[in-house]
Order: sequence, then C-alpha cells, then structure tokens
Amino acid sequence: MPKRRLCTAGPALAAALALLVPGTAQARPQAPPPLTDERGRALTLHGWNLADKDHRGEDALSGITERHLRDMAGRGFNLARLAVFWDDLEPRPGRYSERYLRKIERILDWAHTYRIRVVVDAHQDVYGPGFGGHRGIPEWATRTDGLPYRPHPDDWFAEYFEPGVQAAFEHLYGDADLRRAQARMWQVLAGRLADHPAVFGYDLINEPMGRLLPGEDLPTAARRVESTRLTPMYRRIAEAIRRVDRKHWLFIEPTPAAGEGIPTGLGRIPDPKVVYAPHFYNAAMEAGRDYDPASGWLERYEAAVVRYPREHRLPVVVGEWGPLNSALPHMGRFYEDALASMGRYASGWASWEWCYGGAYCALDGNGRFQANKERTASPYAAAVAGEVRSASYEAGRYRLEYRARGGGVTEVSVPPGPGGWAVRVSGPVRADAAVVRPGERRTVRVRATGPGAVTVTVLERRTA
Repeated sequence: MPKRRLCTAGPALAAALALLVPGTAQARPQAPPPLTDERGRALTLHGWNLADKDHRGEDALSGITERHLRDMAGRGFNLARLAVFWDDLEPRPGRYSERYLRKIERILDWAHTYRIRVVVDAHQDVYGPGFGGHRGIPEWATRTDGLPYRPHPDDWFAEYFEPGVQAAFEHLYGDADLRRAQARMWQVLAGRLADHPAVFGYDLINEPMGRLLPGEDLPTAARRVESTRLTPMYRRIAEAIRRVDRKHWLFIEPTPAAGEGIPTGLGRIPDPKVVYAPHFYNAAMEAGRDYDPASGWLERYEAAVVRYPREHRLPVVVGEWGPLNSALPHMGRFYEDALASMGRYASGWASWEWCYGGAYCALDGNGRFQANKERTASPYAAAVAGEVRSASYEAGRYRLEYRARGGGVTEVSVPPGPGGWAVRVSGPVRADAAVVRPGERRTVRVRATGPGAVTVTVLERRTA
C-alpha cells in the first residue's frame, strides 16, 4: 500500500466493478450550478491534496511545510484539500490534542499567506489504525464484533471487504455513542477553525464504505450504503457543525464506487452550503494500466456524476483524481480528456497529491512537475463576477466568456510559462495586465465598468 495514497484499487475493486455493463456514453447533461464566494462570484478551484500519513502523534503533520503551500501558489493553484485524522485529533475518548490543532492552524496560516483556500478533510483509509497501519477513525471507536481482518499487502482496497472492517463501519453508522463522538469531534474541529480566513469548507469523511449484504454486487451495495448510512450520517454531522460554524461549505462524498460511473444513492442534505465532492479514479488505471480512450469510462463517469448534483442543485468539486503512473504512453491524452471533462461539470478539483518524489506526487525530488502533471497548471477563471457562458483551455489558449455585472471584479489565474502569456480583453471592463512575463505567475483582474458581454483570452507566448 503506498503510504501517501488512499485509493489504489487493485484486483478486488477491478473484479467487483467488472459486474458493470459498459454501455454507451450518454448525451452530456446540463452542468450543475457553480460554486460561489461571499460576493456571489462564480468560483473555479484548482489544486492538490496535502496529506502526511507517515507521521502521527507528536510528529503528526510535520511532513507538510510552508514550501508545499508556497510552491502550489507559485504555480497558480488556489486550493488545498488538507487531510486530518481523527485518531490524531482525539487519541483517547474526549481528549483532544491541542498540539494537533495548533499544527493544523499553522498550515492554515501558510495557506492564508499564499491565498490558498483550504478544505479540511476528515480522512480515513480502511477505517483506521485498528486495521494495520491505516489512519483515520481511532482504535477506541473501532468495533469488529470479533470478526476477522486479514491484510492484503498487494491489494489494500480488498481490505475494505474484510468482515471486521465492514462491521466497524456499521457500528460507526449505527451506534449512538459513536455517532455522538463523531459529531462532537467535528464540533471541536469546526469550532476551532471557523474563524480562520484560509478555511473554505469541511469534507465530512473521506471515501466512506460499508457492509455488503449477502448476494449484493458492489454497485447495489454502494447505493444502499449511500442512501441508508451515509445520508443520515451527513445530516447528523452537518447539524453538529452548524452549531459552531454557519458560513463554510460542507463537502459530501459518495462511496469510491462512483469512480466507475455508478450514480450515487445519496439523499438530500438539508443545508444551503453543500458541495458534492466525488473522487475520479478508474480501477484499471489505479492498478497501473494505461488510459484507454476507447473504453468509454470517462464518458460514463461524466454522465453519471452530474445526476445527483443537478437533482439537488449542488456545485461539484472533485476531491481527488490522478493516475498511479502519469508517464505511460496515453497519459497525455488522459490529462487532456480529464481536465476538459471536469471543466464541463465541476467548479474545481484537487489532484492527488502535492509532494516531492513518489508515484502520485505532483513534483519530483528536484521540484519539477512529473510527467504530464504540468498540464494541471493552466490559466483559469478563479472568480467571475457575472454569468459564465463558456470557459476552455486548449493548446496554449484559454478563453473565457461571461456576462458581467456592473462593478464586479473577475480574477483570472495565469501560471508561470516559459514564454509568458498575452492577455486580451473585450467588453465593458478594464484589465490590469496585457502581458504576463516569462516565468511570472499573475492574477489578472478584470473590472467591470457596466453590464455586458466580456471575453478574456490568454495566449501562450512561444519561446524562440
């Protein structure tokens, strides 16, 4: 199991998902509503996950440094999804670690310095430390009914199907005292962080799972778990958080089965600031295989993933995505297709993972993007003061069209480029930059002087 990665699906998931019938790609439905800021501007969030699974206890979070936030911002990213672990926060029932809370706040301080919004993610892998070396839900909150657990070193996703792990999830969802403990943990965390300027939202639990009933296949079990276990849990946690924080967004996830284009069974969460935050992984690629553009997987995923947020009028932010091996022959095509697809329905994404060296890391040990991952650093409209009509990036050319509201400021993030960028703007606006110099990272601000149609074009300037 990669220590820095949480969803490396091997043969167990691949076999379970083989029960799905591929089908044909459906017509692309209308996009879900946009995510907005406090000024009502439509947001786009591009960023990466930050996670330190190698350190715990007194050393927890020591693997995340100011450099991580500085380097992310320097390449134009504006979102960090920060993994925190309940077992570090509350190592004993009712005893919360002040040291851990201060470390979280230190990372948030760095994020604020570099203008990065943070989603605080209550992370778990295979439930938690009660099962081998995993992280997440504390051992004192792990109940197995004496059922067995067997590790699968070469296919750790299979561990989710171990009887002891499935029993633990059922107790978390069903036992009154564990429900209260989970809600109390979130009240402590959100109550402490509610006023920090870097906090954007809370991801209520990472990649939740549950028990498969006899005779169920994975898609059927996923929809049942989402409907009868996750939906009530999210409602409980949302209610608990709102007692201490009413302003930040709540991010809710389906089970990992959603990654193969299975529509979620989640129900409505009665809160005005909910974000649907699925993950975007393919079982074959997570097992190390190359992207197959002809498989129809990406089209199936896109058609399925928009159903729930459209029905419930929720914005979408993809909480995790990215292949195990980004250097395979078709991975350039994968990044092009994936980024274009998410751009059609999502208000943003956080790729896995911002670190230095290692298969999933954004950068190599020298701080350079690993193969094809530089494609994630492109111009985008971080905030639009108006109604977005279209936004696209292809072959060094970004184009944004929107209808401006009078007096609003639109922000376009432009990453460093070897030849720099030329910025062209038309419509009832003023822009504060026409050229972005080579190697410079810039936020171009476009100020509306009145209502009307606006076009912003950012063109890559080629080096000689």
